[in-house]
Amino acid sequence: MAWKTLDDMDLDGKVALVRVDLNVPVENGQVTDATRIERIVPTVRDILEKGGKPVLMAHFGRPKGQRVPEMSLSQIVGTLEAHLGAPVTFAEDSIGGPAKQAVASMEPGQVVLLENTRYHPGEPKNDGMLAASFAALGEVYINDAFSAAHRAHASTEGIAHLLPSAAGRLMEAELNALEAALTEPERPVVAVVGGAKVSTKLDLLGNLVRKVDMLVIGGGMANTFLAAKGVNVGKSLAEHDMTDTAGEILERAEEAACEIILPIDVVAASEFAAGADSVTVPAENCPPDRMILDAGPQSVEKINAAFEAAKTLIWNGPLGAFEIEPFDTATNAAARKAGELTRAGGLVSVAGGGDTVAALNKAGVADDFSYISTAGGAFLEWMEGKELPGVAALSSDAAR
Repeated sequence: MAWKTLDDMDLDGKVALVRVDLNVPVENGQVTDATRIERIVPTVRDILEKGGKPVLMAHFGRPKGQRVPEMSLSQIVGTLEAHLGAPVTFAEDSIGGPAKQAVASMEPGQVVLLENTRYHPGEPKNDGMLAASFAALGEVYINDAFSAAHRAHASTEGIAHLLPSAAGRLMEAELNALEAALTEPERPVVAVVGGAKVSTKLDLLGNLVRKVDMLVIGGGMANTFLAAKGVNVGKSLAEHDMTDTAGEILERAEEAACEIILPIDVVAASEFAAGADSVTVPAENCPPDRMILDAGPQSVEKINAAFEAAKTLIWNGPLGAFEIEPFDTATNAAARKAGELTRAGGLVSVAGGGDTVAALNKAGVADDFSYISTAGGAFLEWMEGKELPGVAALSSDAAR
C-alpha cells in the first residue's frame, strides 16, 4: 500500500491537524510514563521546521461522549511542552469556538493541543459531521497514531478523506517495519506467538501459518496445542475445548509447510507463585498435580536455533509466566538471543503487544530489536492480516 509522508507535503504556513496517541498513564495529575509523548516528538518538530503549525488531536481514556474531568488532556500539557521544547496552547474543546480561537491565534513555533476527541459521542461512530468539524480547523491532516489506526473513528479515518493526508514519522516507521516483517520479508521468517489463550489469537495464528516459515507457540497457548497432540498437561492453564481448533491449525501449518515449534521440555510448578517448587521435565511428562509455567532449556535451544536460521523475526507474546521469577527464564533467554542476532546484523526483529514490550524490557533487550511497536491492538490486527481503516485512508488513492 502506498501512502504519503511528511516529505510529500507542503506545510509552510499551513495548519496541520496531527492525530497522535497521548493516552499516557497519569497519577495525581502527573504523567508516569511519557513514552508515547516521546514518540511523537520527531513528527511535531519536523512540521515546525517545515514552517507548519501543528494542532494535536488525541483521545484519552474512554469518556464515552461525556466531559470527564480526569480524562482531560489539559493535565499533560506541561509534560508535552517539556518534550517538544515548544510552547503548547490548550484548547478546551476539539471543535467549535475554543478550538477555532486557539488555532487562529497560533504563532510560528507554537503547538496547539485540542481537548479529548472522545468527549464527542460521534468520534467512535466516525460521524461525518464531526469529521468535517475537525477538518475545518486545518489545511492538511497527518496521522501519527498507528495505535489507533485499527479504529474507524472520525479523527483517524473520516477526516483523512476531507484533507490532503499523510503519515507522520512514527506511523511511517511503524508501517515500514511491519511491511518489512510480514508483507515483503527476507526469508526464512520465524514468528513467536505467546499468551494465555488460543481463542484470542485464532485469526493471528491462521494468518501466520500461511505467511511464516516457522511458528513458535509459547505461554498458556502452547499447553492447549500440547493437549491437542494428546499430551497430559496436568493442572496447566489450557483451553481443552479448543483442542480440535488447535489440531486444525496444526494441519493447516503442515499443508503450508510452516514448522510449528512447541515446547519439548517444560518447567512445571506446584503453584503460580514466585519461587514455587518446580521441576523441569519432558513436555509429555508433566506431573498431574503440577502446572506448566515456562518452557525448558531444550525448548529454548530449539527456539534459538530457529532464530539463527531465520532472517526475519516477528514476536508477539511471552514464552512463559514471565512476570514471576524463575518462570521468565525462557522468555529472557530467547529474547537475548534475538537481540544478539539483531545487533550482529543477521536478523530483522519486530515485536509488539503490551506483554511483549514489558517482557523485552524486563530482559533488557528492547533497544536491540529492529523495531518495537507500542500499538497493541493495531499491531495484532496487522499481524492478523486485517485492513486497518486509519492506514487504508492514507493510501494515495484515498487521501486527497
